Amino acid sequence: MDSVFIDGLSFALPLFIMAIGGIYCERSGVTMLAVEGLQGFGAFFGALIAFILQRSMSGASMVPFYVAILVAAVGGAIFSLIHVALCLKFKADQVISGVVVNILAIAITGYLTKMINRVVFGATSDKFVLNVSTRFTIPVISEIPVIGAIFKNIYPFEVIIIAVAFLAWYVMYKTPFGMHLRACGDNPHAMAAVGGDVLKIQRRAIMICGALSGIGGMCFAYSISANFSTNIYVGYGYLAIAALIFGNWKIMPTFGACLLFGFARSGGYKAVAMLQMPSSYQDLVMTLPYIVTLLLLIFFSKNNHAPKSLGVVYSKESR
Repeated sequence: MDSVFIDGLSFALPLFIMAIGGIYCERSGVTMLAVEGLQGFGAFFGALIAFILQRSMSGASMVPFYVAILVAAVGGAIFSLIHVALCLKFKADQVISGVVVNILAIAITGYLTKMINRVVFGATSDKFVLNVSTRFTIPVISEIPVIGAIFKNIYPFEVIIIAVAFLAWYVMYKTPFGMHLRACGDNPHAMAAVGGDVLKIQRRAIMICGALSGIGGMCFAYSISANFSTNIYVGYGYLAIAALIFGNWKIMPTFGACLLFGFARSGGYKAVAMLQMPSSYQDLVMTLPYIVTLLLLIFFSKNNHAPKSLGVVYSKESR
């Protein structure tokens, strides 16, 4: 049972930080389907820097890990500027823009990974191999039955994500910026009427989404595969979008949805091991979060209330 909690959290928390990014973007009124591409591109930059640093440092050093998290956030934010340009400057369809960003990310990172390995490192590889992230356990409290599993074998990024998530919650609900952002998603013209710069707020929201998605992608690269390759594009971004929709574009309910997805995945793997089923069934288990997503959306989506102006292209002239 402990492994279900440990593995479930290590999957749910990166998903959660990506979903928070989606919430920021969509609460500002901009549809965000590009989470998949943003997390992959951010992870590419972070993994590249980590790969370079770990070649010159000892294997036990955590410096490459923390630098990679920071660089991934920057990389995701920079790549999100494509979505900014398409949606805010050129007034393109926001759904199509998200799909374009995802396709570009897969193509560009795949090509650059192979080229950099060949030209810079002299290797014929399509991945950047990362050192395995160390884990830690909190004494005493980790010995509590069932609940104590939450405090065992913790990845450092889990603590980072919880801190960033709390900060994101505070900014969203307790600051003027968060209030203005939510107003943009419900009535951007009213926001503009009181002197708010709608496009500036939406631009910042998209970049925040890019940064948080990059962090999530880097965490997945470290925890699931210990390397970066195009295999990172396996639908986690879309799963984060499903989580925020199920969470009704609110941070805490979205956290519950991510936990549900995470435990569905880890519980499935545990069931395969306990039943001594062939390893091929693990591929089937990977579909469990998506099956849960479909069921949740079928039964609960009718009660969701998206931001009123979500997907509506804002223009001052249309007032």
